[in-house]
Amino acid sequence: MPTRRKASSRRKPKPTIAAMPRKEWRAAVRQGKEQARVVLEERRRRSRRRRGIRPQGLASPGLLVAEGDSWFDYPFVDVLEVLEDGYDYDVESVAHKGDSAEEMAYDPNQLAALARKLEKVKREGRTPRAVLLSGGGNDIAGEEFAFLLNHKKSGLPPVSASIVVGLVDERLRTTIVSLASAVTELCRQSFGSRVPLLIHGYDYPVPDGRGYLGGFWALPGPWLEPGFRQKGYQDLQERCDVMVTLIDRFNALLAGVAGGPGLEHLQYVNLRGVLSNELQGRKYKTWWSNEYHPTERGFTEIAGRFDDVLRRLPQTP
Repeated sequence: MPTRRKASSRRKPKPTIAAMPRKEWRAAVRQGKEQARVVLEERRRRSRRRRGIRPQGLASPGLLVAEGDSWFDYPFVDVLEVLEDGYDYDVESVAHKGDSAEEMAYDPNQLAALARKLEKVKREGRTPRAVLLSGGGNDIAGEEFAFLLNHKKSGLPPVSASIVVGLVDERLRTTIVSLASAVTELCRQSFGSRVPLLIHGYDYPVPDGRGYLGGFWALPGPWLEPGFRQKGYQDLQERCDVMVTLIDRFNALLAGVAGGPGLEHLQYVNLRGVLSNELQGRKYKTWWSNEYHPTERGFTEIAGRFDDVLRRLPQTP
C-alpha cells in the first residue's frame, strides 16, 4: 500500500515587507504634517470670516441632524459647514453629494445610516432641534434633464407639461412624502416624539455649462446645459427663463407637501431670491459657483435663511 506522506512541519516563511527608507519615511511624515497645517489654516481662515454671523445674546442654537445631497456635502463649503462654523449649531450628518431623493427614500442602506446616526445621538442623551433634508435636484438634473424639454423647433412650450406632471407632481411628490414619513418614524422610535423637519427648495440657477471646477474630464457637471443644447436652446436668457418655470414648480411641490397630513411638523424653506441669476455683468457668478452649486457667499446667505427658520422653532428640552 502506498504510504501517506506526513504533512510538513515546516512553516512557510512569512512574507516580508522591505523597510521604508528613513529618508522617505521622514518625507511622508512631513507631508502629513503639512497637509494637516494647510487644512487647519483654511478652517481658521473660513472660521474668522464667519465669526459673529449669528446675532449675539441668543441661546445656544442646538443640535441638527441632516440628510441630503451636495448642498449639504460640498467640497470646501456647504450649508451645514456655515451653520456649524458661523451659527454655532452642532451638526450630525449622513448627507452625501450626488444622492437623489429616491435613494434617500427607498434605499434601506441610506435609511439605516440615518437610523444609526439618530440612535447615536439618543445614546448621548441629545435631542435634535431639527432634522434638515436636502434633495430633489439630482432627480431632475443630469442625463435625464433633456426629457423635460420640448425641442425648440417643435413649436411647443419649452417645458413638456405631461412629463413634468409625471416627474414632479407624481414621482417626486410621492418620494418626498415617503422620505419625510420615514424620517419622522425614525425620530419617533429614537426620541418618542416628532422632531421638526426642514426641507428646502432651490434658487434659480444659470445653465451656462459650468461644472465643478469647470467640469473638465471626470469632474461632475455640467448638469443642465447639455440638455438645453440637445433641444436647441442656445440663448442663455431663454434657458434661465425655463429654469425659473421648473424651479417654481419644484418649490410649489415642497410647499404643498409641508404641513400635510402626518407631516404637520415638516417646514419648507424657500430659498428663491437668495442667489442672483442676473446675467448682466455676470453678476450671477458672485453667487453661483457652477450650474448647480452656490459660491461660499451664496452658501453663507442660504445658511442664514435656514437660521431664520430654525430660530422660530421651539427650544428642545
